[in-house]
Amino acid sequence: MTKEQRRQFAAKEYFDFNDLQTVMKELRAKDGCPWDSVQTHESIKNCLKDECEEVIQAIDNKDMENLKEELGDLLFQVIMHSEIASEEGDFDINDVVDGICKKMIFRHPRVFGDTEHENTSWAELKRLEKLKNNGNGKHNSHDE
Repeated sequence: MTKEQRRQFAAKEYFDFNDLQTVMKELRAKDGCPWDSVQTHESIKNCLKDECEEVIQAIDNKDMENLKEELGDLLFQVIMHSEIASEEGDFDINDVVDGICKKMIFRHPRVFGDTEHENTSWAELKRLEKLKNNGNGKHNSHDE
């Protein structure tokens, strides 16, 4: 984006998920934010941990306004890690979304009409999922 395009973008009244992706790309651009543009998975690992703790604190405090803010901060971390991975050619945010959708659909056969597995326990579904993923050369480390 040019400076003028960035200025016009920043003047929007309401932003959506796609805009958040644009914000991240602009922050990490060569002429973007000097701090954001050099971050790595390792360098922001503690930021992710801190944001998770702040979400939990907002829930514990039953503070919905703060929860909304902290969930945004946590989402920003997910977007940043996904953008870093995309820049490295590993995956992008759409792959993250695709993966979690497929996982949740598979783990909820009664909801999504998988009659073959509708009476299968959660633990067995997770075991089957690991077998399926390992068979595709993928390693699923997300058990929850």
